[in-house]
Amino acid sequence: MIEPILLAAARICTFDGQRPMTNASGFFFERGRRLFLVTSRHVMIDEPSKHFPDRIEVELHVDPANMARSTGFSIPLYRNGKSLWRQGLDTAGEIDVAAIEIERPALPATAVFRAFTPQHLLGRLDQVEVGSSLLVVGFPLGFHDTLHHMPVVRHAVIASSFGLRFQGEGYFLTDARTHRGTSGAPVVMRVPEGNRVHGDLPWLLLGVHSARLDVGTRDLKLDEALGLNCAWYADILLTLTER
Repeated sequence: MIEPILLAAARICTFDGQRPMTNASGFFFERGRRLFLVTSRHVMIDEPSKHFPDRIEVELHVDPANMARSTGFSIPLYRNGKSLWRQGLDTAGEIDVAAIEIERPALPATAVFRAFTPQHLLGRLDQVEVGSSLLVVGFPLGFHDTLHHMPVVRHAVIASSFGLRFQGEGYFLTDARTHRGTSGAPVVMRVPEGNRVHGDLPWLLLGVHSARLDVGTRDLKLDEALGLNCAWYADILLTLTER
């Protein structure tokens, strides 16, 4: 039996035409009848590193009876010169989260996946304490179960006051071992036992993993990396998925 949380995450590859560029993580988010793929904004475009893909490809399971069968599903990032993804701004500037709508009729008829919905978002910020246990579900360095096309999870804890925007930015900190390729992964917390509101996906979607956080003055020889990460608050998805 495949745990539904593993089917909610998606491996993303970015392309410039036919030229492969980078690996990343993402997840599915459903609002009403509309389906979105969510990832980090810098997966879609990143000016500092001159990362300008024109399409992304996600890997989809296509046989419920055989999880070893999959196909690549290509999503264009531009139409008539205009970007198709949605990104957000707040008082501190750009938010490193992007959502792009998937045309459901274009999906394989037998596609197997799970999607978070608005009910998986947190209702009250004070429900989460610092030190709470989390999972980051993704594809670090592109690593995954290549036979069954499944992500891996890393354990994390909340490392800053949840609900208090860290240094005024729209994210909180997690303490976890992460790598390149994890950008865009969902950061989730288990729903307490007995709560049936969330169906077969009993997880709260708290954030979207963005990047590792480091200290510019760290001595690379004497000091270890902090091991802290930025996770943007997932409630931005309510804005990004509005009609």
